[in-house]
Amino acid sequence: MAEKYLMGIDIGTSQSKGIITTLEGKIIANAAAAHETVSIRPGFFEHDPECVWFQDFKDLVRELLAKSKIASENIHAVGVSAIGPCTVVADGYGHPLRDGILYGIDTRSVRQIKVLEERYGQEYLVRHCGNVLSSQSAGPKIMWVRDNEPEIFSRTEMIMTSTSYIVHRLTGRNVMDYYTACAGYTPLFDYEKMCWDEAVCREIGCHGKMPQLLWSAELAGRITKQAAGETGLSEGTAVNVGTCDATAEAVSVGAIKPGKMMLMLGSTAFMIAVLDRPVRDIRMWTAPYLFPGTYSLLGGMSAAGLLTKWYLDEFGVEFRQKAEQLGTDVYTELMQSGKAIPAGCDGLVALPYFCGERTPIFDGSAKGVFFGLNLNHTKEHLYRALLESTAYGIRDNFNVFDEYVKLENEVLTVGGGCKNPLWLQIISDVTGKKQSISEITLGAAYGDAFLAGIATGMVQKEAIDRWVRERYKVCPVESRKEVYDFNFSIYKELYENTKQLMEKVNLRQKKKTNE
Repeated sequence: MAEKYLMGIDIGTSQSKGIITTLEGKIIANAAAAHETVSIRPGFFEHDPECVWFQDFKDLVRELLAKSKIASENIHAVGVSAIGPCTVVADGYGHPLRDGILYGIDTRSVRQIKVLEERYGQEYLVRHCGNVLSSQSAGPKIMWVRDNEPEIFSRTEMIMTSTSYIVHRLTGRNVMDYYTACAGYTPLFDYEKMCWDEAVCREIGCHGKMPQLLWSAELAGRITKQAAGETGLSEGTAVNVGTCDATAEAVSVGAIKPGKMMLMLGSTAFMIAVLDRPVRDIRMWTAPYLFPGTYSLLGGMSAAGLLTKWYLDEFGVEFRQKAEQLGTDVYTELMQSGKAIPAGCDGLVALPYFCGERTPIFDGSAKGVFFGLNLNHTKEHLYRALLESTAYGIRDNFNVFDEYVKLENEVLTVGGGCKNPLWLQIISDVTGKKQSISEITLGAAYGDAFLAGIATGMVQKEAIDRWVRERYKVCPVESRKEVYDFNFSIYKELYENTKQLMEKVNLRQKKKTNE
């Protein structure tokens, strides 16, 4: 009998990744595909579900099969994850009626959030749904489509997130995992009853249009004949329900049982602590985790790696030229420039709120800030200040986690940010926590393959210890604690003392946009 393999594919904000593994977690092939995120105006971020998400999926499948030389019939199961929660409105056949609205970096639904907050109140939302409303919430974005695009909404018969869309294209079933529903679809999900709230769905206009709820590692269905022809996968190949990219990332580094904590460093940053009981905190998100009897406490920053991309777009010419001359890459040169700047950036403190912010402040109006500039500061100071600002944001979230979670060991860090040792060291220095970096850093796609194996019964959860192996640890440097503690206090005060100004600027920008 031919050996069986697992495939995992993750669709990210700016890049998608795919992987083929054995049932024991050995990597056979991996691939990546880049794509653009469309911002039609400030605060609006979208992807074309077909041309970005599913096209990336198809391209990655073909590349993986070609690289591995594995016959498609030997792919035992496919797992999928994607950025989320996203908002896809579709007709009765699952065809999108407009581009998909992205997760928390899209802040268009401020008015709808205020309407829902006045309607239900934060106390009810936290108790009933598990979470407050924020730019991360898909419920207000569904309302935004209803309020601003009534013709499209009148034709909507199915509502999906990004993962749901891909799984539907593969299997014909519209499904969503409990984690995504609870963490991302406030106020539509009833956390106490673990189901869609029919009354709220009727009020918003999406009753009967929401996906069927299942656990992430349950079987969603099998590749249809049409999907087989489009993707190159074999008809009948198993597909699990899937989940968001962040939870698949958590699985990829072994964050399965209570006491584990994951930090994902990508375009954004996301944190997950696995718990043995449900908790509710107005500053964070909470949700059932991926398996029955497990729960999670969640934090997320709207911009992390995006700040490095912005910096390179604005100041990267010199670094690119130097990399070309030395035969290195631009990120290596950028990292070296940041290393030359002392911890604390000679008094320069930045706020990373270039796309608003999610936890723990939930402020879509928040703005990026550089504070403390003087004539001795250089562009290299700006770069390091951005890295430090993300570390301060991570510490702000970890401080809440520490109230509920007894960390079993180190924070399990994953994502593209693991390629930047300077960033990792700054995070440990600022937070005071050790980080464990996995030997395999391919992230969510690896977790997707593992979940697909569980869904078919070919892999057991206990096998995670064989799939995940530590490569090295990052430990905090005690001598930097004082300067970072001081700068963190400035970071906290800086936001508190400027948030009203940020709101004024935001209102003016919106007024000008609507003129």
